[in-house]
Amino acid sequence: MFYLSELKHTVRVPYHLLNLPLEEAIISVLQNVFLDKVLENLGLCVSIYDIKSVEGAEYGAGTTSYQVGFRIVVFRPFVGEVIVANLKESGANGLRLTLGFFEDIYVPASFIPSPNRCEPDPYDRNQMRWVCKIGKPKEDVIIDDSCQIRFQVESISYPSKPFTRTEDANPFAPMVVTGNLYGDGLGPVSWWESFYEIGEEE
Repeated sequence: MFYLSELKHTVRVPYHLLNLPLEEAIISVLQNVFLDKVLENLGLCVSIYDIKSVEGAEYGAGTTSYQVGFRIVVFRPFVGEVIVANLKESGANGLRLTLGFFEDIYVPASFIPSPNRCEPDPYDRNQMRWVCKIGKPKEDVIIDDSCQIRFQVESISYPSKPFTRTEDANPFAPMVVTGNLYGDGLGPVSWWESFYEIGEEE
C-alpha cells in the first residue's frame, strides 16, 4: 500500500528559509510541492522520507536553487490488495469509501454482492443506503456509515481532467481506486466478525 520512491527535483529555496539548516529548508519546500499531490503512475505523495543528495547552488531573484535527490512515501495500492476503509457516501451508482487521507475509492453497484438493493435511509430520507444479502442462509446486511468495509482493489486509474462534467459525475480525482466487495471476508467487517464468532461457538 505504501512505497518508497526516489525522485529528483529542482528545489528553489526562498531567502526567508535560508536561515534554517539547508536540509530542513529543502524539505519544507518539497512538502509544499509534493504532499497530498498525485503523481501519475506513482501514487499519492504522503511524506518526504529523506534527502539523498543536494547538488549545485544557483542564485536568482529571491531564491537559491538546488538539484535535489530525495525519497518520498507514496500511497499506491496494488490490484488484488485487501484494504479496510470507512463509508463516505452511498448512491444509486454504488459506494464511495475513505481512508481518511484518501477518499477516491469507489465500489460500483456491480461490485456489491447480490442480491442487493439501494433504498432511502429511514433515518435520513435525503440519503441512500445499500442493503445486500450475505451468508448462508442469506441475511440482510446494511452498509452505512457505522461500519468499516473491507474491499479488494479491482483497479487503479489516473484520469485526465475533463473539460466538462455531468451533474451526476463523481468529483474529479487524479487517482481513482475501484473496489470490489465480492468474496469471503469482504464487505462490512462487523458482519464477518460476528459470523466467525458464531462459527467458533458451534
